[in-house]
Amino acid sequence: MSAAVDVKTLVIDGKNVSARAGQTILEVANENGIKIPTLCHLDGLTDVGACRLCVVEIKGNNKLLPACVTSVFEGMEVTTQSERLKKHRRTILELLFAERNHVCSVCVSNGHCELQSLAQDQGVTHIRLPYRNPELPVDASHERFTADHNRCILCTRCVRVCAEIEGAHVWDVMGRGIDCMVITDLHDEWGKSTCTRCGKCVQVCPTGALFDKSKIGSDHPKYPDFLPYLNLMREAQ
Repeated sequence: MSAAVDVKTLVIDGKNVSARAGQTILEVANENGIKIPTLCHLDGLTDVGACRLCVVEIKGNNKLLPACVTSVFEGMEVTTQSERLKKHRRTILELLFAERNHVCSVCVSNGHCELQSLAQDQGVTHIRLPYRNPELPVDASHERFTADHNRCILCTRCVRVCAEIEGAHVWDVMGRGIDCMVITDLHDEWGKSTCTRCGKCVQVCPTGALFDKSKIGSDHPKYPDFLPYLNLMREAQ
């Protein structure tokens, strides 16, 4: 006899929905066709709440909470769209653009960039914040791929896919705060690292930070949809 499923009932944007105990707000919203913007989330990878674009309002709590790592509870009332949330999300996107050197017109991922698409969706037409214009390296030492830290938004998708799906643990994060960078091994050049050359990190990168050299100057789509399948296969093993 199968164990009884612990079902929670809640309200999202005025819609009555049900969920399984332990599910996150983002999971339940996706199951019910309610769109919440995200950048660091990707199906098949563990959620870390890094980008904070998926924040929502919960009745009885003055704080904005990330939907990807907040579990549902009985009677929860969630708002995913409000003027407060829209303003917060636009500010986050502006901060991401101002923090590094995102120049869409000369980026290999122009037209295939999740940061660019989200900015358009959220109505970001200009950046009100001063640009930092940091001097960041471009690592082209790998024979197939390039890492441009100017485009990185520290979503850590590359770190998680390398650890959780490929099992190689090549990528990691170095430094704190504004000085954070993703690195390979102990800050070795990518071409001299223990990289398995699988390219999964390139496929899941939401911007042009990691890209395939062979596609420069052409359409540069990415195909991260294979991750849930790979994750299920890895768990089965």
